[in-house]
Amino acid sequence: MRPLVSVIIPVYNAEKYLDSCILSVIGQTWPNIEIILVDDGSTDNSLNIIEKYKEAGTVKAIQQKNKGAAAARNAGLKQAKGIYIQFLDADDLLSPDKIEAQVGCLDGSLTHLAICKTVHFTEGENNIGNNEGDEWLHHDSNNPVDFLIKLYAGKEVLPGYGGMITVHAWLTPRELIDKAGLWNEDLRLDDDGEFFCRVVLASEGIKFSEKGLNYYRKFTDTQSLSAQKTRKGIESTILSTDLKLAHLKEKTADTLVDRIFARHYWWTGVVAYPQFKDLSAYCIQKAKQLGYRGEKYVGGPAGHILAGLFGWKVVRLMAWYRQIFKRSWA
Repeated sequence: MRPLVSVIIPVYNAEKYLDSCILSVIGQTWPNIEIILVDDGSTDNSLNIIEKYKEAGTVKAIQQKNKGAAAARNAGLKQAKGIYIQFLDADDLLSPDKIEAQVGCLDGSLTHLAICKTVHFTEGENNIGNNEGDEWLHHDSNNPVDFLIKLYAGKEVLPGYGGMITVHAWLTPRELIDKAGLWNEDLRLDDDGEFFCRVVLASEGIKFSEKGLNYYRKFTDTQSLSAQKTRKGIESTILSTDLKLAHLKEKTADTLVDRIFARHYWWTGVVAYPQFKDLSAYCIQKAKQLGYRGEKYVGGPAGHILAGLFGWKVVRLMAWYRQIFKRSWA
């Protein structure tokens, strides 16, 4: 009566963190776990670390050419035998009771997901902190659409709501994943947002576990994948936004969805300008179509004043040229 939990860990050049990540799974109090490591074309010592645990019989290992985290997770799912799936990035950690607490929280349900609190810590800091304060999402919800609307809203649209749920905060029945579909391998950024949007909408609700924590490692701008504003990254963000909007539109006619996503498009358009003017123009147009009426630019006091006088594009251009100047003198 102890269901198998498959822990799927995509690995790409994670030698610095991989041992700690794996040990946090080996140390789980839940006794029925399989660990599946998917090496996504690493060029560092990650593969040797994986082989060490594979030879000890601790993990299953898969190798593939570099295709991205979504493809690695799909590869892991093809091998997974668990009733429940725990996704975990190779630079993050789980508290020892995380999986046991969430299995208990689900109490055999295959139609609900479980979430827990998240401790955020910056690279180089001690992660054993207690900065996982109470939030609105730290409660059960039997209304998946309402849950996602509140999650995506942000304080400008719904004061007191918004937020972030990390990949490894979830524990997900395999049955729900089969119903919702695999990870979208066209996405490199916000692939988890689009995936769990589908999974949540395929569910009957979310169960919140009071016990168990996940630890999310934050990096500097230069280290963080999500902070790298490349063309592919912006394109992925836009595609994910397009898809999440479409998923929700299939489930509800609530006009609040338009207000929420108008804001998402607007700020992606601002971030994309002036480096990717075509992507920026697409986002700004989408925001206007959805009736965006919010702030056009938010920055420091000087930037805010300049944006009011000359428009947000002028301020973005100034910031862009300032970055180029700083890099040229670095």
